[in-house]
Amino acid sequence: MTRTRLLALCGSARQDSFNRRALAVAIRGAKNAGADVTFVEPRDFVMPLYDGDLEASEGLPEAAARLQRLFAEHDGVIVATPEYNGFFTPLLKNTLDWVSRPLPDGSGKPGTIHLRGKAAGLITASPGALGGIRAMQHARLYLSNLGLIVVPEQAAVPAANKVLGADGSVADDRTRDMLEGVGAAVCNLANAIGRNAG
Repeated sequence: MTRTRLLALCGSARQDSFNRRALAVAIRGAKNAGADVTFVEPRDFVMPLYDGDLEASEGLPEAAARLQRLFAEHDGVIVATPEYNGFFTPLLKNTLDWVSRPLPDGSGKPGTIHLRGKAAGLITASPGALGGIRAMQHARLYLSNLGLIVVPEQAAVPAANKVLGADGSVADDRTRDMLEGVGAAVCNLANAIGRNAG
């Protein structure tokens, strides 16, 4: 039987991002549930700010086309994002806005063809008291608008600077279980979607 394949996408390019740490824990949960997980390194997919004139003159950025292909090859995605002023990050939105654009093969099909009906999960982490929960509400709506099916399980980690260690440790079992639970839920939903599609 083919193993479920998931992407892991972080809305922060910072190497020591708390959200990158949280995402690593969610990835463990997905792997424990039976998924293979590909981490999308933001620095490997640098794209200009979306501009329709730029797209018309130069076409889809090569990084966006590569990410479209990755989404096509995977069954779902785990997304982690910091909260910037109550919203998810410009990096995350710009990246997925480009991915949603028409495929570069001339078919006219939107990039969302590789997102629709696939499983997604959301996590946020912040040194603040709310853990990024305000960003999660907006991100959930955005991912749904792209056609992804976002699992109800979610994880917002407050005081992330104290809870999430750089070595992958988590200071309390509840946070660890919550993060791993999101990864497992995405894997399980992707499995269910795959069974129904087959």
